[in-house]
Amino acid sequence: MITRREFVAQSAAAAAVAWLTPLLARATSEAAPNIPFPHEARQRIAIASYPFRHFINGPDDEGANVAPHRIDIKDFAAHVIEKFKIDKIEPWSSHFASTDPKYLDQFRAALEQAKASVANIAVDGDHSPYALDPAERVSAVAFSKHWVDVAVAVGSPGIRTNLPEAKDSKPDLDRTAESLTRVVDYASAKGVVISLENDNPVSEDPFFLVKLVEKVNSSWLHTLPDFANTLAKHDADYAYKAIDSMFAHAYSICHVKSTENDDHGKPVHVDMTKTFGLLKAHHYQGYCSMEFDSPGDPYQGTSDLIETTLRYLA
Repeated sequence: MITRREFVAQSAAAAAVAWLTPLLARATSEAAPNIPFPHEARQRIAIASYPFRHFINGPDDEGANVAPHRIDIKDFAAHVIEKFKIDKIEPWSSHFASTDPKYLDQFRAALEQAKASVANIAVDGDHSPYALDPAERVSAVAFSKHWVDVAVAVGSPGIRTNLPEAKDSKPDLDRTAESLTRVVDYASAKGVVISLENDNPVSEDPFFLVKLVEKVNSSWLHTLPDFANTLAKHDADYAYKAIDSMFAHAYSICHVKSTENDDHGKPVHVDMTKTFGLLKAHHYQGYCSMEFDSPGDPYQGTSDLIETTLRYLA
């Protein structure tokens, strides 16, 4: 017969095992992603649709600059091959005319006909994963899960999901990690990598993202280093340390830029030698998405980025 003290101790141990079991199961059953990244420099390049938003059906930042004849995002890959001889794209979620199965089937058929593929989907939503309001966090998780399903439908190996600012809270590591863990668990079961970009300076500070990736601790959650976003908001010392930290946790996608305007409209220039040096120092093997984001012709700007990237990846 066991004593009351022994019974309590055994019960506590059993409870601890029961609490840890889901975490242990996740740690032991989660297979790491294994995307077969190409080695040839041109094959590592993708073209983001965001810089061409005035030429693609969808929302526009500056209505006066909208092209008179715009294309559908499902035809963007064929357009990119024609213009740049690049067969990978990174579509923006807001460019999708629909996420209904019929439209996504048409999207995938267009990719196959063009002999192209999606390297990643840049996903932007409005719900914050760290809001104090639980319903807001549930909506954020559901939104990201939906785009995981879209990624599966069009054959994308990953999505970049954003972390919108919350109206009722400052960025919170624990709540964000809890929300993202649900997204990542869902995505890993479907073979989709989740990436986080240093974009919004409040909710997506690069060092916050690094802490977040480390806290969630999943091989299916990584950073997406953007070459210029942090440089446009901080001094160079902060920005390049941030990019270094981001590349230490990057896997499948990064955004290549050479310039971007700061909050005062002044262009900041990326030290491409330094930034590609950080990319190589961390043995990054994923895709480099061209995201020209400066005033001027996005076609010429993208062509210039391609040539620069080919030179540094050679």
